[in-house]
This record gives sequence, C-alpha cells and structure tokens, in this order.
Amino acid sequence: MHLFEPLAQRSLTLRNRLVVAPMCQYSATDGVPDHWHMVNLGSRAVGGAALVIAEATAVSAQGRISLGDTGIWNDTQREAWRPIAHFIAAQGAIAGIQLAHAGRKSSAQRPWEGRDALPVGQGDWLTVAPSALPFDTGWHTPQALDQAGIAAVVADFRAAAQRALAAGFQLIELHAAHGYLLHQFLSPLSNHRDDAYGGSFENRTRIVREVIAAVREVWPAELPLWLRISATDWAPGDAGWNIDQSVQLAQQVKPLGVDLIDVSSGGLIPHVSIPLAPGYQVPFAARIRGEAGIATGAVGLITTPEQAAAIIDAGDADVVLIARESLRDPYFPRRAAQALGAEITAPVQYQRAW
Repeated sequence: MHLFEPLAQRSLTLRNRLVVAPMCQYSATDGVPDHWHMVNLGSRAVGGAALVIAEATAVSAQGRISLGDTGIWNDTQREAWRPIAHFIAAQGAIAGIQLAHAGRKSSAQRPWEGRDALPVGQGDWLTVAPSALPFDTGWHTPQALDQAGIAAVVADFRAAAQRALAAGFQLIELHAAHGYLLHQFLSPLSNHRDDAYGGSFENRTRIVREVIAAVREVWPAELPLWLRISATDWAPGDAGWNIDQSVQLAQQVKPLGVDLIDVSSGGLIPHVSIPLAPGYQVPFAARIRGEAGIATGAVGLITTPEQAAAIIDAGDADVVLIARESLRDPYFPRRAAQALGAEITAPVQYQRAW
C-alpha cells in the first residue's frame, strides 16, 4: 500500500505519505502559540500523520495576515513553540513549520470577523509589497519595498529559520503561495517593478532564491526544506503566474536545497473563477514532479483514503497534504489505514481500541 510506505527526506523518514497541511488558526496573542495550538497540532500527530506542519507563521510582526497569526520573530514565540514541536515528535510524527510573510494581504481581519482589511485605526499596520498595488478594492495600498526592505525580509526569514531549529522543528516549508509576499514577487500581476526584482522571470523569482539561500545557510543540511507555491493564479488568459513558470521555478530551486514542492494554486487576485473539483490541483503536482524531477505534494479537496492512495499509486505526487478533511477528522490517517487494510501503530494509550 504505497500511501503507507515510508518516504526518506534527507536524514528524516516520514512514516507514511499523509501530511497535515499548514492551516491558520488565527488564535495567537502577540504571535505566541498557546494551548489551542498544542491540542490542534498534537491531536493530528496522535492521529497518525507522518508530518504535521504548523500554520503560516509570520517571520515579522509586519508579515502577519491578522492580529491572531502565530509568529516566530522573537524568542518568546520560539519558547512557546518548543513544547508543541516536542509533543508532535514524541508521537512519531515529524514537526514542521511554515514560514511566511503576507505582504499586501497583511493587516486583515480574522476570517470570522469578515476577511477584509482591518479598518484604519482598529489595529491596522503598514503593509508592504513588491509594488504599491492593493489586493482588492477597500484594501490597504502597500508600500513598495526598496532594496533595504527586501534585504530585511530575507534576513527575517533567515532568523525565523534559526528560531525554528532552536524550537525543535525538523522541517521548514517556505510559503510562496496564496498571494502572500513571495508569491506577489513571482507574479507579474502584482509585481510591476523595473529593478532587479521585477520584469523578467529571473528577476521576479530572485527574492525566492535569496530566501532559500539564506535559510539554507542556517538550516542543517540533514533536514528537509519544502517550498509551497501556487501553480497558477487562475488569471483570465493565463496572464499571471502559471504552471509553465512553476515548473521552471521548481527546476531552479532544487539545486538550491529545496526537497519538495507543495503544489497549491490561486490566492493572488480576488474574484477569479477556479474549477473546483476533487483533486483539482493534482495535475499541477504531477507535471512539476515529472518535468522538474523533484518530489511534490498534492493538496486540495482530497477527502477520502481511496483518493489519497490513488494519487500516490499513480506517481502524481510523493505526499498528500490533508487540509480541511484533517479539521473534520484529526484521525484521518488511522481511518485511511483501516479502509485500505494497512497497518498503523496506535499510541500505547489507544491500543486497546485497535
């Protein structure tokens, strides 16, 4: 049963191919994770996943999506993450964390508050982006980053990686998807620069390569580094970032030390038509895997054990990331093993139920 075969990633071995995708909880205070995060992430490690990736965690206060985002820009946050990472690892799962900067999508409300930009004077802050282009009508107009600002962002990712290592995480995923800052640089729809960080493909991808290089300077060679991308902006006429560029980026970053491309899509521009259907993003993962020769992760409307198994069996991806189905069922891997006739070890405290 390929879904339950181990997968080697540098010095680590994932016990199966099921990964809990990073999912924002918008429930931190001053970027500090708390008991909610321990229970949320810990229960999914108990549930049998091979890897549990903590939510998009801001590398700076300015890089938060909302006031409720977790962070790892200071040592208080680092120390709060430490017991969470330790508990995940104690359950036999790998503890991962996604490092992120939201760019022009920063200073936003929590989803249950409306999903819009924070009103001026209600806790909002200065947002930054490649170009001074707001995400949507009614959103803050960001300040275009200058060279010093770009260097500071790269340094923030580097420092966050150091703190992640000190907190006990064993895998980092860099967030360059869903319309957040690194994705904003990649897409010509949000990047109108005419300097070394805009215009050509080589220039638009420069900051991603610089962040990878900076993180790899401090992230041990024996530990994996993943990159999440949006394979397409779903822009009309394929005008923005697209699958062809995604393949090319994957080819670029593999020799820089990226071990897997986590393939999502969209998020850069609002009001686009996305052909939602079960596994609708899997073909992107399959193409990147085949043409770039790099491991990929498939994510998006994957909700059944049989569907997850078929993706791995077909060679379309190396891992399956379970997102909302994991919110509905923290024990999805155990249910999948039962459905597919695979063996999966339960914690000793739970073994009388198996």
